[in-house]
Amino acid sequence: MAISVVLVALSASIHEFAHGWMALRCGDPTAKEAGRLTLNPLAHLDPFGSFVLPLLMAISGMPVFAAAKPVPFNPRRLRNPARDEALVALAGPVSNILQALAGTLLLYIEITFLQPFALEGTMGYEVFYAIVIVTNTYLYVNLGLAFFNLIPIPPLDGSKLFSPFLKGKGRRIYNLLQAYSLPILMVALYVVPTVLHLDPLGWYFRLTVENAYSLLTFWW
Repeated sequence: MAISVVLVALSASIHEFAHGWMALRCGDPTAKEAGRLTLNPLAHLDPFGSFVLPLLMAISGMPVFAAAKPVPFNPRRLRNPARDEALVALAGPVSNILQALAGTLLLYIEITFLQPFALEGTMGYEVFYAIVIVTNTYLYVNLGLAFFNLIPIPPLDGSKLFSPFLKGKGRRIYNLLQAYSLPILMVALYVVPTVLHLDPLGWYFRLTVENAYSLLTFWW
């Protein structure tokens, strides 16, 4: 459980770095000026959102997610605000998908090359098993972060893929939803499944995360 929390926090930090990196590529150096264009997790981690919240969720058996401090960026400094704001939003989930692919490759290497040593006794099987569990968790955590952040509900990245193109009433509704984004997420994650016995997030994760995980580990 503690390993899951640490992996979620580190993966979320890389996610935030990717937002800042893409913003800089698109002409906005705000994250760099704020000292947030770094892979150092300490620059991105939020004590509550990155550690306390996922730990409490894991203990209570709830779906685990974490939040790093959002990387600051200024849409007015982007070269093409509508297009670039969507690219900045997409960079975070893409970074998690790339981490999941890296985890898959590492898992393949471990099972292909380390497992024979574990079976022969050259390497303790408990050590091999622990390494595989950590890598597998890293893979799964990043798939979860990628698809969770692609949900089109403010303030998640999925909503920012289309928000730059909203006008008039659509923009006002989006801003209203963004103001109440945390309560909306809490209702969707916990109240709806408990009170209405509906689990839209669980259905969504089974459709996306579970299928993506099965696709990446079909060889295992």
